[in-house]
Parts: sequence; C-alpha cells; structure tokens
Amino acid sequence: MTDVSSATSTRFGALGANAHRPDGVAKVQGGFAFSSDMWAENMLWGATLRSPHPHARIVSIDVSKAWKISGVETVITADDVPGEPNYGLIMQDQPVFAKVGDRVRYRGEPVAAVAADHPETCRRALEAIEVVYEVLEPVVDPERCIDGSAPSIHPEGNVFRRQRIVTGDQSIVGPIVVEGTYEIGMQDQAFLGLEAALAVPDPGNAGVELYIATQWLHEDRKQIAACLGLAEDKVRLVLGGVGGAFGAREDISLQVHTCLLALRTGQPVRIAYNREESFYGHVHRHPATIWMRHHADHDGRILRIESRMVFDGGAYCSTSPAVLINAITHAQGPYKCDNATVDGWALRTNNPPCGAMRGFGVVQACFAHESQMDKLAAATGLSPVEIRLRNAMETGDRLITGQVMDSVAPVARCIAETDAIPLPPPLPEDANELAVPGGTGLTARPSNIRRGIGWGVSIKNLMYSEGFDDFSTARCRIQNGSVSVKFATAEVGQGFVMLAQQIARTVLGVDEVLLDTIDTQVGSAGSTSASRQTWMSGGAVDAACRAVRDELLDHVASTRSLVRAELEIDGIDIVDRLTGSRIPVSSVIGEVDIDRTVEYHHPPTEDLDENGHGNCHVAFAFVAHRAVVDVDPDLGLVKVVQVATAQDVGRVLNPLSVRGQVEGGIAQGLGLAVMEEIVVTDGKVRNPSFTDYLLPTFLDAPDVDMVLIEEREPKSPLGAKGVGEPPCVSITPAIANAIRQATGRELPRVPVRPYDICL
Repeated sequence: MTDVSSATSTRFGALGANAHRPDGVAKVQGGFAFSSDMWAENMLWGATLRSPHPHARIVSIDVSKAWKISGVETVITADDVPGEPNYGLIMQDQPVFAKVGDRVRYRGEPVAAVAADHPETCRRALEAIEVVYEVLEPVVDPERCIDGSAPSIHPEGNVFRRQRIVTGDQSIVGPIVVEGTYEIGMQDQAFLGLEAALAVPDPGNAGVELYIATQWLHEDRKQIAACLGLAEDKVRLVLGGVGGAFGAREDISLQVHTCLLALRTGQPVRIAYNREESFYGHVHRHPATIWMRHHADHDGRILRIESRMVFDGGAYCSTSPAVLINAITHAQGPYKCDNATVDGWALRTNNPPCGAMRGFGVVQACFAHESQMDKLAAATGLSPVEIRLRNAMETGDRLITGQVMDSVAPVARCIAETDAIPLPPPLPEDANELAVPGGTGLTARPSNIRRGIGWGVSIKNLMYSEGFDDFSTARCRIQNGSVSVKFATAEVGQGFVMLAQQIARTVLGVDEVLLDTIDTQVGSAGSTSASRQTWMSGGAVDAACRAVRDELLDHVASTRSLVRAELEIDGIDIVDRLTGSRIPVSSVIGEVDIDRTVEYHHPPTEDLDENGHGNCHVAFAFVAHRAVVDVDPDLGLVKVVQVATAQDVGRVLNPLSVRGQVEGGIAQGLGLAVMEEIVVTDGKVRNPSFTDYLLPTFLDAPDVDMVLIEEREPKSPLGAKGVGEPPCVSITPAIANAIRQATGRELPRVPVRPYDICL
C-alpha cells in the first residue's frame, strides 16, 4: 500500500516527492480568497432575474419600475446584448437572456439582469421587473423525445445526438443471458465555492477584465467576447479562487451578465450566486436510463453485449453529445468483448441543463455494466472477483469501437491487488455508535446489521475525443537568476500549481520556481477536465522547461568550452559526463535570459462512423473498488465501512496529491450511491439547498485502503495518467453491489434510498 506520510528519497519539491498544497492551510482556516471574496473600488452589485417556469413563452418584459428604484444603475435584457445572442460549448444554443416572443426552456433561465449599489437594491429591482409568461406544458420525459410524441422545444429539435455501435456477430445468443434496466439520478457537483465574478471595464469601455472561477479561461473568453461583440484581445480573464468545479464550471454561467453590466455602467460589477441560484445556474450530471443484456458461456466469458442508453440533457446542449459518446464507448467496461450492439441517445427536455461532471458519462455506464457483472457471477456460479478476472481486458485487446487498447491496462492486477487488501473486522456488539448505521441517533442495533461486500471495476478514457485537436500551452523563463513558469491551467484544487513547480525543479535543477498569474495572457491550456491536465499541461510545462534547459546547456558549453552532448542536469548540478565535473545550476542561471513558450498536442483521434467504429479516444486508465457496507434492512440505513482500491496511475508524480484525488473521487461516488440527487418534478427542482440535497460528511467517509499501481504510460510525456476521474466511476456500483449482497434486493437505481431497502 502507498504510505504518503513517510519521507521519500526524492529531492524535496521534485517529481515523486510529496508536495503540499499552497492553499491548503488557508482553505482549512477560512482565509482563502474565493471568487466571491473579490472587491473593487466603486463596485456595483449585479443580480439575475430567472424564469419561474420550466417552459413558457415570454409575452412581455416591463423594466420601467426597476429603473425608478434609487440605487439602480442599469437594467438589461436580451435587447441589450450587442453581439451573439447565444453561447455554448458544442452548440451555441443557450441564450444570454430569453427574449420576448421566444421561450424559456427550463426553470431558472435568465430573463434580465440589474446592477445597483447594494444586493438588497438588486433584489428589489428584480422584484419590480414585470414579465408576462404564456405557460406551456413542459417536456420532461426523454422517451417522448425518442418516439416523437413530444413537441419540439427548440428549432434544432429534441435530439442532441444518437449514436450506435455495431460490432461483430449480432446473432450470438449465449447459453447464459442476464439483463437489467438501470437508472442514475441527477447529481450536482456541489462545489463549496459558489459562482462569482468581478468584471472591471477598461477606460472608455473599450474592453473588460473578468476575474472568474472557471475550468477553461480561453473558452470562456471566446464565448464572452462573441456575446459582447468585442475582439478576444479586448476581453481578459484572470483566474479567481476556485472552490471546486467537477465539470460544472466548464460551461459559462454569470460571465456574460457580469461583463455586460460592467460595460453598460462603466463601473466594476460583481455577481455572486447564493446556493439556491447555484443549483439553477450551472449544469449537472446527466440522469440516465440504461438497459443492458450480457451473453456469456458457461465459463462466464462474455460473448456479446446489448445495450440501450438514454441520457436526459435538459434544456440546452452543453456537452451532452460528448457525454453520450463516452457512455456508449465504455459500455463493455474493462472487459474483453468482440460482439456488441449499443444504441445511445442524448435528448433535450425542459429539465435542468446537464453537462460535464466528474466521470463524464462513464459513471452511468459503469453502474450498469458492474451491476450486470454481479448478475453474471450469480448466473455462472462464480464469485464477483473471478467473473471479472476471467474477462479482464489487457493491453492489445480491441474495444467494441475497433480501437486497439494501446494504453497500459493492468485490469487483472487492479482486481487482484484490491482483493488482497484485508477486510475490516466484523461489527462488534458493543460498537461505538458512530460506527453503526444511523450514528448518534441510536436508531439501529448492531445485532440487526447485515454486512455486504461489493465490487466495481472501471475503465475511463483520458482527455478529449473524436478528432478534437487538444493542446496546452506553457511558458518557461529564466531572468535575473530566477525561473518562472506561466500557464492558463485552471487550478480547481487538483494541485497543478504544485505539479508545475515540481516539473520545473526536476527538469532545470533549481529549488525555487515562480508561478506567474493564471490568465489569458498566454496560450490556452484547455479545460481542467477529462483527467487531462497532468498529461497535457504537464506535458506543456515539461516541454517548455526542456527547451529552456537545452538553451541553458548550450550556453554552459559555449562559455566553458565543454562538449554540449556530454552535458546533463543531475539533481541541482550540471554534470559533464566526460569528466564527471559538476557545476551548480544556481551558479549559471544568472548569466542568461531565456524565454520559451511551447504548445503540446496529444496524438490525434477520430470521429466515430455510423457503426460506432473509430479510434476516438487517446488513452485509458483503470481502477478496482471493493466496498464493505453495513445495512439496517428494517430502517434502510447504510454505512460504508471500508473502501479498498487499486488504481492504475502510470507514474506517481506527487503521492500526497494522488491520494487526495483518489479519496475525493471516492467520496463523490459514495454520494451518488446513497444520498446525492437533484429531485426534479415536472421540470422543477425541489431541493435546491444543502438542507435538502444530501451530501456526504466526514462522518460518512469510510476508511480507504489504496494501492497505487505504477506502470509508466509510454504515450504520456511524464509517464503519468490522470487520476481525478477514475475513483468516482466504479465506487458507486461497488457500494450498490454491496448493499444488494447485504439485502438481496435488486436495487436498479442510484442513489439507493432508504425506502428502496426497507419497503
């Protein structure tokens, strides 16, 4: 097992060493400046008016009464948007504001915005705006969008994308057949740092500077500039303090509204959501319904998979087509399969918009295929471990898309090493109340508790897919004896600011590395999503530092009459391999001024064809989870006692950071398994608060015993794989399978609710 608390033999601060987060203490003590803490001289407050209806036509908007309120500086509607009226990541279908004569398509859609001298003035102004709606019946059933019985709620229709995968022999019927229909509820990213932005206009309103917590500075800028009718170089973005993201900050929310208000008033404007507005203001995890059928032989080997996947994307596109592709291409899970038929739909409804969230479609697919693997184990008389080992994918296997698995694929090792982790002791009769389901409520008795053990194993693609020319940019400079690194990588808590310094220290042999401001004054780093930043931005920082290193060594060779080819950096010294002589790097960096900017691209990918074939993904990572749960079957109470896991991480660059990412992903997947769900009725969110939207707390967190499997990924520039997403993918079905084993119930839906167990 990995012990990240122990000292390492690696030089302090270099790759492989434990590097502590620079913001850790401040966040724990409450001193960290999040975006909502930003302030500027002569700042105004902004606020957004939202539709109370999930589907309605706007007949009229009257803002005259709002203008008459003292302290109101401006009121804006769709008529005040100078540039493009719509924005979006894949499809520009989401209006900045819903306009008169058009529709609102979800509850919470922006209709108008105000800027005023105080938040209370904003509230009064919003109440004074009179909007007349013609209420329409909401389309909330995705199946009606498939069969055509639902009216179209958008000119583009109700289907974002349909994609099939057809491979191999479609006539195979195995001697053992298991099937099931599985549902996954809508999960919120539930970041603690709420959406907030501060826009500061240039003199004369020639441009604007926006301080924002986001996952992709340059994509935000592109969409914002288009809506403002400004050139991109007139819109500058600076990363604000990010209090979590998990995919929700990949889409823009309040960015355009804040900038419009600032440019209209000529004063700095800040907008900050409260928790309820945050639920309406960002995208969520797609709810999905997945039917699967597995055909297997008597030995438990999978012969064919059939599946139908339906994803509810809500009112606007966001990343729904890409989420769908991830789901259907991962339908087989981390298992060998030569024959498959998969049919997938991503659909538009009047439910809240859904988009990116940690796991990105694979979470939904994994819940289905891992539920199926337990059914297959029961049908073949094999253990859950053995059925997975017999079908485990290996490097060189072919996916159902036809793509060859050329990533390191230690699936069997993940399973075996997880299985080798000792199980926790049985729950004693005199167990501490906090160790019993129900906790201090003293509702459950140890004698009534049933223990269950469940497994989940997953495959997760890394980085962007289907022909996306993904790249990341980094700059490295030596000036005045100091090394600095600049990038636009959004630091959302994953620890890239530590990794970038570790890379520079290792490549250049220095101890001190300065990080420049994270903003749009350098090329794009892409989104902090898709488990890509270690590979992509790490690759860019590494390449930029290597370019600087090469020039530094050229300088040393020329000024000291040494053979360039024989020079290398070892630790903090430049070493001449011919003589063995060593020159401290610190003694020579003051002699040079070197500045290099590098753009790193990953290998190209392909679009899927009409049969779902193509090399659409870059690389993959794997993880196994074993969950141990205690269940009170009479009360429906669940406590996750232990999670054992072995994860394929490539090369460990910062053990402490990797462990944190793994534990965080497990906590988020636990939430989806037993408590987290946005409840939507007729298109209306019923629980937009942390009082009613349940989140795991420290008391819900289980013991996590982990093994980090280090097999360097040859395609990765640092040998590492992204670790942020895989942990949250298969832990959800592992917990669900454990509850199934403890109770004997089917439990085809997550989150598993108490009444699913006890009624």
